[in-house]
Amino acid sequence: MNKPLNRERYLRQIQLANFGEQAQVKLARAKVLVIGAGGLGVPALQYLTGMGIGKIGVIDFDIISLSNLHRQVLYTEAEVGQSKAAVANTKLKALNNEVDFQIYNEALTVANALAIVAQYNVIIDATDNFSTRYLLNDACVILNKPFVYGAVQQYEGYVSVFNYQGGPTYRCLYPQPPAANEIPDCNTAGVLGVVPGIIGMQQALQAIKIITGVGKSLSGYLQIHDFLSDEQYKVKLKANPKNKDITSLQDTYEPVACKTVQQLSVEELYNWYESGKSFQLIDVREPDEFAEEHLKSAISYPLMQLKPAEVEVSTILPNVLFCQKGARSSKAAQMLQQQYPAASIYSVLGGMDFWQDEFDDEYLVRS
Repeated sequence: MNKPLNRERYLRQIQLANFGEQAQVKLARAKVLVIGAGGLGVPALQYLTGMGIGKIGVIDFDIISLSNLHRQVLYTEAEVGQSKAAVANTKLKALNNEVDFQIYNEALTVANALAIVAQYNVIIDATDNFSTRYLLNDACVILNKPFVYGAVQQYEGYVSVFNYQGGPTYRCLYPQPPAANEIPDCNTAGVLGVVPGIIGMQQALQAIKIITGVGKSLSGYLQIHDFLSDEQYKVKLKANPKNKDITSLQDTYEPVACKTVQQLSVEELYNWYESGKSFQLIDVREPDEFAEEHLKSAISYPLMQLKPAEVEVSTILPNVLFCQKGARSSKAAQMLQQQYPAASIYSVLGGMDFWQDEFDDEYLVRS
C-alpha cells in the first residue's frame, strides 16, 4: 500500500516546473540499489534519501576506517571499525524515516547478484573495483536494468548511464577488464576528498532523471570532469549490440594477470624524435582533440571506435599509444597487446599534458 505524499517535506521539489506531484510520486514508488557505501555511495545515498526514494538497497561489507573520513562524510571518528552498511542505515533513517531501507552487509557475487538486482528499478554503481563492475553490468543486461556508472581517479571523475533505452552498456566503453593491479584504485592512486562527493551527487541526479523522466540522462555519453582545470566534456559512446546478448553470468569475474603495458616517458619519446628513431605513433584521443593539435606523424585511432583487429600494428617498429593524460592510451595499449602479443607496444605516460609541460609546442602539428 502506497503511503500518502508528504507535501510539506517535498514542497520545494513539487514546486519545480515540469516536476510536480507526479514526479514525486514516481520517486516514492521507485526502488534504487546502491552498491557501495563509500566515497561515491555516501552522497548518492544521502540525496536519494532526502529526495524521497521509496526503497533503497545498500550493499557494502566494509568497515569504516580513519582514511575514509576525508571523503565519506556520513561517518565520524567515533564510528571507525564499525560496519559501513549498518551505520549508514541508522543515519539515513534519521534523515528520512519514510524511506524503506534494505541492507546487505555482504559482497555482490555471482551467487547473489541476479536475485538482488532483480528487486530494484535503478542500479547505482558506487564500487571501486572492476570485478564487481563487470558482474554488475552483466546482471543489469540480463535483467534489463539501467546502470548508473560513476568512477573517480585522483582529480578526475566519470559519469554515465548504461543499459538504458537502447543505449550502450559498460562493456561498450570497456569491452574487457584490465589485468590485475594494472589500474590503481583510490587506495593506491589517491583521490581528492570532494571529488567522489561531486560524482556521487551526479549519479543521484542521473537516477532521479531515469525514474521521473525529467531532463535528459547521460545514456550514450561518458561525462568526464577534470577538477584541477575546472573543465568537463562529454565523449559520445557507441552501443555494440553484441554486448547486449549476455544471457548468463560468468563463473568468475576475478581479474587475470597479463603482460604489463610498457610505459614510455615524454622525455624518451622526445629523444626518439630528436634521434630520428623510427616508430609508429597512434593517437587515441577523440577526432576533435586530434584535429586541434597532435604530434608529428601521429595517426588517429579514437579509443571509443578502436577495433584492435583493424589497427595496422607494426611488428617491426615500436608502436606508441598517445592520448591527453595517459589513461586512454594505456587502455588502448592493453587491447592491442592482447591482439598482437608479439608486437612492441608502449603507452606514453602523462600524454599531451606532460608533453606540453616539458616541451611546449615542439613537434606539435596544429590545424
